[in-house]
Amino acid sequence: MRRLIGGTLTAAVLLTGVAVPAGAAVDPFDTYDNQQLVWGPCQFEPVESAPPAECALVTVPRDWARPGAELRVSISRVAATGERLGALLVNPGGPGVQGTSLAPAVAAFQPSVAQRYDIIGMDPRGTGQEGNADLPGFACEVPKDRLSTWTDLDARDRSRDSIAEHRKAPRAYAEACQSEALTPYVTTWQTAHDMELVRRLLGDTTLNYLGYSYGTWLGAKYASLFPDSAGKLVLDSSVNWQGRLQAAFEDWPMINQRHFEDMFLPWMSRQFPEIVGATPQEAASTWERARAYVPTVGVAPDTYDSVFTGMGSQIRWVFGALLFTLAAQEMNGEQPPPASSSAVSGRLDTMARETFGVPMSELTVRRVAAALDEDDYLLVSGTRYAVACGDQVTRSAAWYRRLSDRQGPRYPLFGWAYGLGEPCGYWSDAPRQALPTLPRRVAGNVLVIQGELDPQTGYEQARAAVRAAPGVSMVSVDDAAYHGQYAFEENPCVDGMVNVFLLRNSRPGNATCPGVPLPGESRVYPVDGPVESGPASRSAARTPPSRLQEEVRDRISTGNRPF
Repeated sequence: MRRLIGGTLTAAVLLTGVAVPAGAAVDPFDTYDNQQLVWGPCQFEPVESAPPAECALVTVPRDWARPGAELRVSISRVAATGERLGALLVNPGGPGVQGTSLAPAVAAFQPSVAQRYDIIGMDPRGTGQEGNADLPGFACEVPKDRLSTWTDLDARDRSRDSIAEHRKAPRAYAEACQSEALTPYVTTWQTAHDMELVRRLLGDTTLNYLGYSYGTWLGAKYASLFPDSAGKLVLDSSVNWQGRLQAAFEDWPMINQRHFEDMFLPWMSRQFPEIVGATPQEAASTWERARAYVPTVGVAPDTYDSVFTGMGSQIRWVFGALLFTLAAQEMNGEQPPPASSSAVSGRLDTMARETFGVPMSELTVRRVAAALDEDDYLLVSGTRYAVACGDQVTRSAAWYRRLSDRQGPRYPLFGWAYGLGEPCGYWSDAPRQALPTLPRRVAGNVLVIQGELDPQTGYEQARAAVRAAPGVSMVSVDDAAYHGQYAFEENPCVDGMVNVFLLRNSRPGNATCPGVPLPGESRVYPVDGPVESGPASRSAARTPPSRLQEEVRDRISTGNRPF
């Protein structure tokens, strides 16, 4: 599925020139914090059922360490409707996801927060102005002849030729991105300085923050670099921001195997027993047989595996169910859809019509494969790799090859492929700035929210960050399957704890919230994971998420994928 999700992110930068006297000992913020924010219409489509947003462009130096050439970053604002407590800057993660439309989405689903805070969205440097096609993305041009021509890539094939083919793309990505002049200046260190400028331009003494996924790293590093400016920080679906950013991706084989075996396969056996089998073991066997079938109709095994990797949103979850049931029926000579009592059968048909233009009864695995292969790989997100590989010193390609050898046998879903496909293994540029860890005096401002079986930022990563930062609080969400818990999951326990922190300045201690049911189900089926369920733990009642909520969650999920 690399071709579907590895393409260009809409992103942009504008380089201009500004004269700075040589050797001038001036605070770089003094040069930029006298600009006036000119608020006007936003370029992105209005968010359904959301309060109106307004947008502005902020001029920043390309390099805060040596101001000279300049960039512009876009921010949005949904103004507080009541007595204002301050600004809450929101970030959807990535690295490389635009965030201006996230502000009205948060405001739509958390009106009590929108009443007291100006909610500020931001398209971080390298991601341009959301909705504006005239500001094209910071993308790395990858020559097609540098990429594999194999149509049946399978990382389980450990032959010398197969391994060489798998390593072509990550090497080409790394070399293409490192050849771009902008790459050294698209880092967390630089973006954190942009955030500090935004705080100054808003006129606030502190900046409150809500960040998802990579956004937890960005928020923690902002607070580490500017502790006096850090207000309340909510870090949702957290990486280990006290350790290595890349470690979050290196954990993907483990956390996705666990998610696949303990959550997805049991759910499939409950929803579609007549197609995949009535037990998780039968579903696993059917999945393996389907994996052997799909190459006969044009889907590479690696592509098939990737569909079931990083299923951090309901949209990804349902797409996995669609492909799995479709392949299982085709290989048995059956015509979809069969008679099914599943409560999500209708959602599969809706996805088939909206994504592929045909009803489920006319969809084929070959047609799905054609859609997955649409991207021609000519452009990849520069922001994604500039940040992920440029923030810290990286491991070598040889180290990642050994990681693949170790993880493959234990985590076959993605363990064989990940270590062979990591572009950071070929990153030779050293970081230009160091990123500090969170100081103790800021820890009391931080609340971490983490789902137990999040397949994109593992629970163990969040727990490690909290343990390395005494004073930080963590709310664990028991039996939670998705990426991103606050605002868009309809979990009253999570939303309540975060909102009390933001609105009443009462941060919870370490606590556990119950999870919410999976699609088509009315109760939670407990899993044996890293969160210890309390004796009174119950499933959280909820209203099914709206389409907008699902789409926002999918953006947060998609932006965090390591390939």
